[in-house]
This record gives sequence, C-alpha cells and structure tokens, in this order.
Amino acid sequence: MKDKFATALFIIALILFILTFSISIPIYCRFLYYIQIKTLNLESLTGWSYDVIKTAYDDVLDFCTLPWVTEFKAGQLKFSESGAAHFYDCKLLFNLNAGVLLASLEILITLPVMQKLKLIKLLPLKGHGPQFYAAVTAIALPVILGVIIAVDFQSAFNVFHSLFFPGKDNWIFNPVTDEIILVMPQQFFMNCVIEIGVTLTAFASALIIFDYIAKIKRERNKKRI
Repeated sequence: MKDKFATALFIIALILFILTFSISIPIYCRFLYYIQIKTLNLESLTGWSYDVIKTAYDDVLDFCTLPWVTEFKAGQLKFSESGAAHFYDCKLLFNLNAGVLLASLEILITLPVMQKLKLIKLLPLKGHGPQFYAAVTAIALPVILGVIIAVDFQSAFNVFHSLFFPGKDNWIFNPVTDEIILVMPQQFFMNCVIEIGVTLTAFASALIIFDYIAKIKRERNKKRI
C-alpha cells in the first residue's frame, strides 16, 4: 500500500513540478521581457525609453516575486491603489507557485532517495516508470490550453482572471491611471503563455523519450538473460 501511495505521490509531485517550473520561466527569466521591449516596439508606442520601461518592469516583478519587498513601485510610471492591489494579488499567486515548485521538488528528491534506501519502491506500470504518466498528463495541458487560446485568447484571458481573481475587476487597467499596462500589452501575455507551453512540452517530451529509452534497455537486458 505504501508503495502505491509513494508512486501516486511521485506522479502528482512531478506534474506539479513540471507545471510550476514552466510557469516560473516567464516570471523569473526577465530577459525574455527585455527582448520584447524591442520586438513589441514598446519604446515608440509609449514614448518611454528602454531604461524607463525596464526599470518599471523590474520594480513590478521585484514586488511580485520577492517576499521582503512590500511596497509596490513601477519606476517612473503612474499607478493607482486599485492597480497596486491587483499586483498584490499577483504576488500571492507568484509566491504560491514558488512554494509548490519547491515543495514538489523536495518530494521528487526525497522519494527516490527513500527508494535507494529500500524504504519504498516506485512502481512501474505496463513497462513505464511513474515519470512517463506524469509527463503524459502534463503535456496534455498545453495542448488543451493551445486550442482554447487559438479559438479566442481574449475570452480565455478573461476566464483566467475570473478564476484566479474571483469577484475582482481591478485587473482591468485604465492606462491613464495605471501606465504599467501600456508596457504589458496583450501580445506580451500571449507570449508568456507560449513560453510556458513550450517549456512544459519540452520538459514532458524529454521525460517521455528518456522513459522509452530506459524501457528499451530493460527489454534488451531481459532478452540477454
């Protein structure tokens, strides 16, 4: 029973790790945004310099990702109390994502160590390791998400905010009072979704490939015996 529980826990932890790791890429890899300052032509669209835009973005991300940063800033850009409140909600979600990422990583390290010590055994199923089933489950997410976004990104964007910010509408920014939204256009958010999808797909695909390679090796070893 404990082996089945450990295997199920490993699969769930791996799915959560793949998902939260992929979400962390556009959050913590800020250079991906810096590139878009040029590619999205934000300087000419807003009239602000590269440095002004970059500083504003860095201030917002510092607030959203660093627990010890408690005062919201957006560089030289104006913001309202409502706008700052939305980014506080984002801060909670970003920190939750980081917490789940670290917790799932701890499980993924602990369980194989316990297996090494012969305290548990992570059970295979139909010749595949538990990582195979976690990867297959995880890879289905960007496929479903991609279909939804392809049909109507704006509606998907609205549904996302309704789910994660229930009962609130402060995520609908007025560019006059919350200038930060001018340097975070819809295309930027779409690119973030693409980055998450590509990372998740690549990660999960690699696990599936390695699992198949391991399976082939096991079958060859059985034939030799």
